Amino acid sequence: MVANGAAMDKVTIDHYGPRGRSPWLDVDWREHQRWVTVAGAPVNLVDLGSGPAVVFVHGLAGSWQNWLENLPEFARDHRVIALDLPGFGHSPMPADRITITRYAAIVDELLASLGVDDATIVGNSMGGFVALDMALRHARRVRRLVLVAAAGVSRLRPGTDQALSALRRAERLVIGYNAFLAARSDLASRRAKLRRHLLRLVAAHPEQLPAPLVSEQLRANGTAGFIDAIEALTTYPIEDRLPAIAAPTLIVWGERDRLVPVGDATRLHRAIPNARGVIYADTGHVPMLERPQRFNADLRAFLTEA
Repeated sequence: MVANGAAMDKVTIDHYGPRGRSPWLDVDWREHQRWVTVAGAPVNLVDLGSGPAVVFVHGLAGSWQNWLENLPEFARDHRVIALDLPGFGHSPMPADRITITRYAAIVDELLASLGVDDATIVGNSMGGFVALDMALRHARRVRRLVLVAAAGVSRLRPGTDQALSALRRAERLVIGYNAFLAARSDLASRRAKLRRHLLRLVAAHPEQLPAPLVSEQLRANGTAGFIDAIEALTTYPIEDRLPAIAAPTLIVWGERDRLVPVGDATRLHRAIPNARGVIYADTGHVPMLERPQRFNADLRAFLTEA
């Protein structure tokens, strides 16, 4: 990892996916699951460990299970909190319209209700966009910031409005298909070729990821917030405000990210004053699942810096 002002560091990692038996398989997650009411609606989360708080925020169509390979590692000496954003996972749709700003406020209110004064906020994709907005609007709550293939920098591409309108018209079909897939996640994840087909846009080598891990990712599909969240992602400019971020920032990206271009990592790195970054070779949009050992090591090193 390198400090802001130097080039992003690129690393090659031999092993893809988890090594050996993943610790999350031996956790009884029901012991750590809880509901917290925020803005009049319940939010589903897991809360485990003790010590300085680390909060994990998932991306579009995700859930708290996106962090399964990371939560047990940091729960050893931190309080780790991973939530389902409203409209995703088991959290119902919010009363208000989904926006990035509203999501950031919900996370802020959630942490206040949990007695967390400040925390390291780790966000992937849309969750990284939420984390950026928190660092700007709720800076007192953000001790450190970790952006994992964060959305928010790339501007709208031609045709986005038309595509969004088409999705609106097909909303029930999209949600219905995703729900159908979620209900059959265990079956769908057993075949390597099917894993590759289903997650080819997200991971560089989904067929190499363990079936139980993939099943947990697919189980989050079919939620109602998907299309509203896409609109929120594409209608909120933030890049011009990034130099105001004061929190120490770690940027982690996959070189083969098909959803958020790796060039956005460089733009974030240049714009945020106290940032350093690393790019993983032969890695897609979810480095924390594709390269969990390296990701956990980089995050731990960042957390323990003076």
